[in-house]
Amino acid sequence: MTHALRTPDDRFAALPGFDYEPRYREFDGLRVHYVDAGPRDANEVFLCLHGEPTWSYLYRRMIPVFVAAGHRVVAPDPVSYTHLT
Repeated sequence: MTHALRTPDDRFAALPGFDYEPRYREFDGLRVHYVDAGPRDANEVFLCLHGEPTWSYLYRRMIPVFVAAGHRVVAPDPVSYTHLT
C-alpha cells in the first residue's frame, strides 16, 4: 500500500512572486501540481524541470520573463512518496 502526504493548500497562499493558479493532474491517486503560464498557442514552450528538494517556485522570476516574450511555460512538480509496508 502506498501512502502519500499532501501539503495543505493554504501553505501555498500568498507566496511572494508566485501568483499562478494551481493546476493539478492525478495519477494513480497522487495529485501532481504544475504551473502552466502563457499563451496555449505559443510557438515555443519552456519545460522547466527541477529536482529535490525544490519545486516550481524556483522559477518564479524566470516564468514572467518567458511569458512576457510570448512563450508558454510548463513547470511540473515531481511527486515524492514513501512506500510503507
